[in-house]
Amino acid sequence: MSAPLPGLPHGKVFLAPHDVRWRGLFEAEAARIAAALGGAPLAIEHYGSTSIPGIDAKPVIDLLVGLRTLDEALTYVPAMEALGYDFAPHAGVPGHHVFGKGAARTHLAHFVEHGGVQWRACLAFRDALRADPARAGAYQALKRELAARHPDDRAAYTAGKGAFVATVLRDATAS
Repeated sequence: MSAPLPGLPHGKVFLAPHDVRWRGLFEAEAARIAAALGGAPLAIEHYGSTSIPGIDAKPVIDLLVGLRTLDEALTYVPAMEALGYDFAPHAGVPGHHVFGKGAARTHLAHFVEHGGVQWRACLAFRDALRADPARAGAYQALKRELAARHPDDRAAYTAGKGAFVATVLRDATAS
């Protein structure tokens, strides 16, 4: 069996089949982060496609780290660096402070306000796909198409998912 996290070079896009080991890798990393931050996170959630059973994903574990305030994350830059993460202040994710692990990324820690708009949206999207295998399958098909079309342009890949994500979030908040 291949390595569960080969690392994703900057700007590149490739998908890997779902790997049941991703959940355990999330749990181990969440425990490391919680310990390094002295218990400051109110919660750490596994989100992103590696958290959706059965669908292909970029082999990068996304962790959603909930803090009292967004800017509290800035006080944890040294602690995250000690764990091998780089602070990515220009990651382009509104309402998130993002930290990436590895030159070829294996983990992305997204610090957000616990219970805030970004926290709720990220988890609503994840939960909607977990609850609806047909919708998760449609998302996987879109991701495969975009990865094939934009293997060297992660920004275009991400932008191509925007309408799908917006529809899922609209439907989730309407129900």
